[in-house]
Amino acid sequence: MYAIEQTRFGGPEELRRTEIPDVEAAPGFVRIRVEAAGVHLIDAQVRSGVAEALPFSLPELPMVPGREVAGTIDRLGEGVDPSWAGRRVVTHLGMAFGGYAELAVREVEALHAIPEGVSPEVAVAMIGTGRTTVGILRRAAIETDEVVLVLAAGGGIGAIAVQALAARGVTVVGVAGGPEKTARVAALAPGVVAVDYLDPDWPSRVRQRLSGRDINVVLDGVGGDVGRAAFDLLGFGGRIVLFGWSAGDVTPVSVADLYARNATAMVALGSSIIPKRGGIRALETEALRLVEDGVVRPLTTAFPLGRAADAHAALQSRATVGKVVLIP
Repeated sequence: MYAIEQTRFGGPEELRRTEIPDVEAAPGFVRIRVEAAGVHLIDAQVRSGVAEALPFSLPELPMVPGREVAGTIDRLGEGVDPSWAGRRVVTHLGMAFGGYAELAVREVEALHAIPEGVSPEVAVAMIGTGRTTVGILRRAAIETDEVVLVLAAGGGIGAIAVQALAARGVTVVGVAGGPEKTARVAALAPGVVAVDYLDPDWPSRVRQRLSGRDINVVLDGVGGDVGRAAFDLLGFGGRIVLFGWSAGDVTPVSVADLYARNATAMVALGSSIIPKRGGIRALETEALRLVEDGVVRPLTTAFPLGRAADAHAALQSRATVGKVVLIP
């Protein structure tokens, strides 16, 4: 099978297309002919060997990256119900890798059937990024009468959050970088206030568009100066939900800052977003239901599998929109 293999840590150029032996389904596993593989910022961190930023240890090399796949089952391991044969499925590979390939294997208990009418690209966007978004929104506990500012609203998590919140009647401000991304955010749902953070005066634009309404919640996966500017837009008694720092630095907010505006900072990472009942699988099920019910349609940017290095470079330079997906 063709796959993307990494033999040493480094830049995107370390991701090379190669041919390796086909994987086989062990007892209790199925083999999936991959039709879409998700690309995540964590994949880029693994590729570069930045262990301190990861929630797990670096894998041994050589390895095939990728932890999110969607496709069709083409082989069953011993003990797997024959009804799974030929079904369209999506799964997160957990702590394993192997997604950037024509074939992947996974335990049958970790599979989800892809809903009718949902493409593999959309399904793979929801199984990882979608489940994270659902967990963040649960943690934020947003009420329908609140105003929510979403940073990186043109990214994978941001675009899903904007649509899910707008569908509930929440007033959403979507902040993105550049005219093209800002236009895509404005088209995500009726009534979305879309603002370009590359405009140095973007906080004033937000205030003008809201006509004096306070922002109650900031969803911040960006950090740095943009995250701080978003925090400064919070109304008295608001809250900022922190779930990442794609800008390279966390949002510089002190305890004194929080006291000054009676605000709350909430971290939405790891175990804090996983429900006590149902665990991660409950988040995955809810995420897939959002697309099945037509509530959200994640934005995606697709690359051929052989251009995985280009996909990583584009993701890290913020040249993509929505979830980045590889197509074998």
